[in-house]
Formats: sequence, structure tokens, C-alpha cells
Amino acid sequence: MFYTILDCYTDEASGLGVPPYLGTYPRYIYGKLKSEGHDVAYLTIDDLRLWKNHEGIKKEPSEKEKTNIFIYNTTDNDAEEALSNTDALIIIIGIQVPGKYLTAQPGILKEVTHLIKDLKMKKILTGPALQGTQLEGGKFFEKINLDIFDEKNEFNFSFEELDNFITKSSEILKHIPDKRVIEIETGRGCKVGKCSFCTEPLKNCFLNRNKESVIKEIKAFYDQGARHFRLGKQADFYSSDRPIEMLKEIRKKCPKIEVLHIDNVNANSVITPYGEKITEAIVKYCTPGNIAALGVESFDSDVIKANRLNTSPETAIKAIKIINKYGAKRGDNGMPCFLPGINIIFGLLNENKETHKKNMEALQKIMEENILLRRINIRQVVVMPGTYLEKHRGNKFLRKNKQYYWKWRNDIRQKIDYPMLNKLVPKGTIISDVYTEMYDGKTTFCRQMGTYPLIIGVKGRIPLKKKVSVKVVDYMLRSIVGEVVE
Repeated sequence: MFYTILDCYTDEASGLGVPPYLGTYPRYIYGKLKSEGHDVAYLTIDDLRLWKNHEGIKKEPSEKEKTNIFIYNTTDNDAEEALSNTDALIIIIGIQVPGKYLTAQPGILKEVTHLIKDLKMKKILTGPALQGTQLEGGKFFEKINLDIFDEKNEFNFSFEELDNFITKSSEILKHIPDKRVIEIETGRGCKVGKCSFCTEPLKNCFLNRNKESVIKEIKAFYDQGARHFRLGKQADFYSSDRPIEMLKEIRKKCPKIEVLHIDNVNANSVITPYGEKITEAIVKYCTPGNIAALGVESFDSDVIKANRLNTSPETAIKAIKIINKYGAKRGDNGMPCFLPGINIIFGLLNENKETHKKNMEALQKIMEENILLRRINIRQVVVMPGTYLEKHRGNKFLRKNKQYYWKWRNDIRQKIDYPMLNKLVPKGTIISDVYTEMYDGKTTFCRQMGTYPLIIGVKGRIPLKKKVSVKVVDYMLRSIVGEVVE
């Protein structure tokens, strides 16, 4: 049987599958089907757009135009040819933690259903959209019109099953011409599992993946040429199976790895004695530019209690200090080795004007104590089906306080992000291993591979997909201005 996987990209609290990341969903499904002896093609939503909207022709943008990120991440496959031979089309779709993406535009249900409505093969829907999806924060989830799909399938593979076809999964890289950060799953669910907005407890009970299985998958992709990895698809890396030994063995078995980063971290795990040892190991074995994404969400104790959040302001500050203690030193690519990142969410239960005041007071304290944050993610919550938030007053506080969000966000950007960026990468800092990615008029935007890399604007149109070194010369609110150096 001939299957085609259509990757419309995914973004969840526990994992990222928007290019330059390659998520778990297409890889797992690809490996399973190949292990069963099927013919399998891998396409992205960009391939489908190129065929349907651009007659299969990519045009170079003029000097006044932006790079078209709707067709940037095409594969080596021809969509029209592949789909003409397809018996079943598996559509992977779902954004649950909406963000802004430099070189990709995830497909939304309305767009995808329009593009595939005239295709005659069997259509199977999968991905986070089955639990709800929304490309923008501050809205209810996008409802699924199932009329166009023949079936929906969650493709739930146990960790034991994955071991049987994970080597086959790595062959998906043969379809992809560009570098990808391979998002590696180290666990499922959340052992705390109470946060009002989160869908992770609805998807899985807490379960760690065996260290040996994680290493086996990384080695399989490494052998296929992958050099960029993130141990990211989990609620708390510090709770992974033997994380120190895991990191040590990855570096031993994959000596030419270029990026090894992590993602989500529970601040409560960081502040323990064993947590400090894990922090030391992350600095030792991972690559610079690494970030611990701390799900603080709010520094307002009333909001924390109402939304059953698991991190107190005191714990968050303590974890931030510990990570800085070991990770703030600058690495050989110009970035600090390992720093905390904070998530702040607007629209949670019991939010009011005092909430912003308390958030700003905590962030100002961090500034005054001269400790570093790599980034602050601010988003409006998406009210997902089945969550505690949906059942307890839904988007009431989103609607009530929406008029303040631009001001609150701008306060953080102006008073915290901008001066923090000056501390993070002082003028004159040389940042290496930077890839040129897209044009916006006469500016080239670049970034390193890895977790939440800094966006760097460089004057002039430099050839894309080249690796360069850049000197920091100025700052925007969340990005930097650089000059290419030899």
C-alpha cells in the first residue's frame, strides 16, 4: 500500500514540530509504516501549497519582498506525483501552544481541508488537532470538520513499540534536503498534571522513556546525518530516566553532534541537590545556547492557586539562580552555556491588573540581582477542550483583560527584555554557527540551530542557508542586529 504523510507541523506544550524542528508524529508514523513493508512518501504543507497555489514553481523574492515562508520547507518529493500514487493520506496537524515562526507557517484546518478536498484517496487525520488546535492565542480551539476525513487516528505507539521501528523512522531524513533539529521524546504526561490550561495530562499518564531507547533513536538519526537534537518532548527534563548518564552516553556515541539542547524544566526539580548535579551535567554535556523553559506562567499567588500552577515565585527565583550559577558562562559559539527561559500566560483564572504588577516586580527583581534570563515567552492562553480552564469560566478573564495585554506585553519587552538582551550578548560579542535563513527586503535574518535561538538581522541580502559568524552591533526588543565577520 502507498501512504503519504502530510506534515502540517505541530506545536505543543511538550514538543515542537515546526521547522527547523522535525517532530515525533511524522517520524513515528513513517517508521511504523516502513517496518510493515509499505511504500511511504513524506510531504510538508509547503509542498502542497507549492503545487496547489504556485503551480509547483518557486520564485526568488525581489529585493523589496520577504522570503515566502509558506513554501520554504519543501521536501525532495513532488506533491502532485506522490499524491497521484497515494492510497491513503495521513494528515498531521495541530498547534496548541501558538507562537511566531521565522521560516515556517503551520497549516490550519481551514486551509488544509480546502487544499485536499478534491483528492480522491483515503484521508486520515491525526496529531494534536484531535484534542484541539488554534494558531493564535486568546481564542477557543478551532473545531474540526470531520466530513472531509475518512477517519481520525491517534497512532499511539508505546515506547516498547518504538524500539521496533525507530531505525526505520530515521530514514525519513532521506526526503528532507535541509537541516532539522530532531525533537526527541524522553517522557509523556506530567507527574504533577494539574495546570488549568494544559492538555498533557489529558493525552498521557506520566511515563518516562527508558534511557537506552532515547539513545538508540538519537544514534539512528545521527547515523543518517542528523547533527542537531533537542531532548524536548517532555514536561520536565530533570525527571527523565537517568538524565546525567543519558547526556554522557549521547556525547560518547555521537561525538560530532553540533547541537544538543533540552526544553521543559520544572523549577521544583532544579532546586534539589540532585537537580544541581543535573544542571552541572547539562552544562558539561550539552552545547551552548541551551535553555531551560520554566513554566512559571504567573508570579501572582492568586492566579497560581486558582490555576493549580506548580511553581511558586520563590521557587522560580531560586531555580533561576541555580541555573545561572552553573550555566551563565559564555560558550564557544558566543552564547551563554545554559540559561533559564520563563513562560508567562495572559488570560488565566483570577487574573487582574495586580497580576501584571506582580509579574513586573518579580522580573525587576531578577534584573536587579544581575541574573540572566535567555528569553521570556508571553502568550495568551488557548482554552482547550477538557481542560480545567475550560470547565471553570473558560475565556472570561481573556475577554475581561484583553484591552490591557498589549500594554502589559510591551512593559515586559521594553523594561525587561531589552536591557536583558544587552547583558546577554554585549555589543562586540561574536556569535558563531549562525545560519542565514530568510530575507525581508534588504535585511537577512539569521539564527543558530537549537532551542529558541536569537534572531539576528543583518543588513544586505546574504546567500541563504549558509553558516556564518556575526558580531553584535545593536539591539531590537527581542532580537539583535549583527554584522557578518570572517
